[in-house]
Amino acid sequence: MEATYVGAYVAAWLGALALILLSRRRLRHPKLNLPPGPKPWPIIGNLNLISHLPHRSVHELALKYGPIMQLKFGSYPVVVGSSVEMAKAFLKTHDVTFAGRPKFAAGKHTTYNYSDITWSPYGPYWRQARKMCITELFSNKRLESYEYIRREEMSALLKGLYDSSNSNVLLKDHLSTVSLNVISRMVLGKKYTDETKDAIVSPDEFKKMLDELFLLSGVLNIGDSIPWLDFLDLQGYIKRMKTLSKKLDRFLEHVLDEHITKREVGGKDFVAKDMVDVLLQLADDPNLEVKLERHGVKAFTQDLIAGGTESSAVMVEWAISELLRKPDIFKKAAEELDRVIGRDRWVEEKDIVNLPYVDAIAKETMRLHPVAPMLVPRQTREDCQVAGYDIPKGTRALVSVWTIGRDPELWDNPEQFFPERFLGKDIDVKGQDFELLPFGSGRRMCPGYNLGIKVIQSSLANLLHGFTWRLPYNMKKEDLSMEEVFGLSTPKKTPLVAVCEPRLPPHIYSL
Repeated sequence: MEATYVGAYVAAWLGALALILLSRRRLRHPKLNLPPGPKPWPIIGNLNLISHLPHRSVHELALKYGPIMQLKFGSYPVVVGSSVEMAKAFLKTHDVTFAGRPKFAAGKHTTYNYSDITWSPYGPYWRQARKMCITELFSNKRLESYEYIRREEMSALLKGLYDSSNSNVLLKDHLSTVSLNVISRMVLGKKYTDETKDAIVSPDEFKKMLDELFLLSGVLNIGDSIPWLDFLDLQGYIKRMKTLSKKLDRFLEHVLDEHITKREVGGKDFVAKDMVDVLLQLADDPNLEVKLERHGVKAFTQDLIAGGTESSAVMVEWAISELLRKPDIFKKAAEELDRVIGRDRWVEEKDIVNLPYVDAIAKETMRLHPVAPMLVPRQTREDCQVAGYDIPKGTRALVSVWTIGRDPELWDNPEQFFPERFLGKDIDVKGQDFELLPFGSGRRMCPGYNLGIKVIQSSLANLLHGFTWRLPYNMKKEDLSMEEVFGLSTPKKTPLVAVCEPRLPPHIYSL
């Protein structure tokens, strides 16, 4: 009897202790009101729902679960905002909270352990980098000083297309070359697309390295979602990242050595001519809050080259592809260009403000084919609430500008390419109008967006001004593939092949 009493006493005591521990745990970890979303599977979370085009998979899920949605990629919670209101909440209202970056393998292996502008964590180093971009590298004064470079390379592009006129042209090759030449001259001080005896890399190798960088920076690497599988490198991405990193470092070391030698020869009279010169000067500044080391200079240099090369070429290729399916848009653009510019000169950057229809074509392309359809992933730095839902610290965050660009409440017939929708509307691409965010918004918006806009607009305007475009003779517009490939940028899966025919007097092409 006594033993039974003792046993019951012990059981009651253990039960009470369990209730106390459970209540304390609940106090520490109260039940969260998370956004709606699909039920995750063990280990993989919702990765089973993500296809080789993640932005399209996320778009379909957002249509089902709403403008704010909770997913789980492996071990990590992911919150997705896919409306103007949610984009504004993530990128403006709670901008500081959402200003973190997840530590993906791409940032570790290809940007000197998160030392660049894109992947560096929010803090003094990143704030200093952003300030350098705004006040030094991408200031209006500096961009204006490089306008002659953009003008010269644009002339070379148009002359090259004229020489290839009336034959099949792989447009992406021409666009990538002009973008790479512009950014190389601005950042590195010279072109790396010409064959020279002392070249550290061949032009083809240089382009291949950048193509690989764009791809690997945007892949869905399993180890980023399931860390304990990272060492297996199941997809082979980390091996490729490490190989690429060695190639890029060899090239960037050569670039820095050349610039340092040039500075030493110049002595006290040396004047910075390109962005690497500016970065090296900043690295010598004793007043910097955070010392800019050599690996940081290399990381920023790589960021400037990559960020300024691919996006404009991808965007203009998409624009011409869309116009080939709607010849009436070509006609309207040509009429505007002939009326405003005339037929005896090329379009200059200052002319764009007087070309609303060409500008509308560029904006419509950015709406329908955003280069970064979910922007660069962010990560919450602390707990917060959005739209009444709890978003815990460490949650990865995506903004689906792909979905926003297809929202029927914002856009009539959103799947249709219709530039007229922007005429007479004060919608810009500078991060303040959340219907259209090709360069992002807030603190972590693309710092070089001003340059990107200039190159996209002037390239598109001159391609439409100088040439009539059509598909090859054996091809119908219905046969034109409009599929994309997911990565850091989202280019066409099948590069555009088209025929360009000169539409201006012959002497204009030699100017």
